[in-house]
Order: sequence, then C-alpha cells, then structure tokens
Amino acid sequence: MSSKDEKNLAQVIDKIATMDEPQRSTMQRVHDIIVSVAPDLKPRIWYGMPAYALSASTPALVTLRNDERLNLALTEKVELRPAGGADGALMPAAWYFETVDEDTEKRIAEIVRAVVS
Repeated sequence: MSSKDEKNLAQVIDKIATMDEPQRSTMQRVHDIIVSVAPDLKPRIWYGMPAYALSASTPALVTLRNDERLNLALTEKVELRPAGGADGALMPAAWYFETVDEDTEKRIAEIVRAVVS
C-alpha cells in the first residue's frame, strides 16, 4: 500500500472513530465488509464522507454517510443499470440501514462486488 493510500485509510478510520455509538461500530463493520470483499477499492475521504475508489486519484464509487440514518451509496461514476420490474427505469443507488445483521452484510457485499466487477 502506498503512503497516500495509508494516509487516506487513516483518515477514513479517524472519520469513523469520531462517530457516536452505535453508528461508529456499525460503520466500522460496513467499512470492514467493503475492504474485505473489494480489496482493490481504496478508502478515502470524499466530500467529508468515508468513501472507496479504484485509486487515490480517481472519483469515489461507494460512499458511507452518517446523517440522521446510516447510508451506503453508489456515486454517479458507477455503471448503474435500471432495476426493471416495478421500479422500471429507476436505478438503485442508495441504501439506508440502522444495524448490520447477517442478511444486510451479505447484501452490502453483493452491492460492493457489483461495483468492482
């Protein structure tokens, strides 16, 4: 890992560490899921949020927000496909969560894998 990647990772870890519980533990778990299933994504801060990109100099693909609710979102830089079915031309790009159970963990992993595949 390059020193810039290490610095960016440290900034993401520090950002998560500033969050109040239980959001901090939940966001740390989501961060761990992302770096585990997509080790090619590089953590960095993007508009003040923990985010993940293909390199330190490319736009973020995945972001994590801690507002009134926790949020996993894909940026406009991801190739999004219409959902079809009842959602027609809508493209799923953000998911809110409060906790991460086993099913949520699996779904987050699927979403992140789809970003990098």
